[in-house]
Amino acid sequence: MIRASSVMVVGLEGEQLGVMELQDAIDVASEAEMDLVEVAPNADPPVCKIMDFGKYKYRLNKKAHDAKKRQKIVKLKEVKVRPNTDTHDYDFKLNHSKRFLADGSKVKVSVFFRGRQITHSELGLKVLDRFVADLDGLAVVEQEAKREGRNMFIIMAPKVADETKTKQNVEEQEIDIENISEEE
Repeated sequence: MIRASSVMVVGLEGEQLGVMELQDAIDVASEAEMDLVEVAPNADPPVCKIMDFGKYKYRLNKKAHDAKKRQKIVKLKEVKVRPNTDTHDYDFKLNHSKRFLADGSKVKVSVFFRGRQITHSELGLKVLDRFVADLDGLAVVEQEAKREGRNMFIIMAPKVADETKTKQNVEEQEIDIENISEEE
């Protein structure tokens, strides 16, 4: 609702039509079969533009939808281990972590302590350091080792600078790890 008695009017093509009384501006807009839209209400006099308001709202919605579509959503995946996790299970969890990082997700590596294991939290720290060392080329530590109750965790994010690592490269590394495990 335009409350001012006189307004500065901008035409369809962006040309200045000058300062007009409100009723005259509405008449000019209706002759062009368009709407009179107030674009700068705080100006003196307020600026109004002649346009198709429905088309304008549609374009704004379309822009917002396209911006939302291009937005990247980062997911956080969790890998749970224990301080005395065996090598095969560790490799299995490591491969999952590599796959998650290749997909662009962040990885939370959690170490769970049971019973008296909590007194030897350095074992959990060794496991987390091993994860960091094994994922060195693929990930960056985003949050250092942190202990909450009976859990210790780190959060790792994929390296964005090194885009040459793809899912295929990660799968080739998994095959190499399996071959090394079989040789041992």
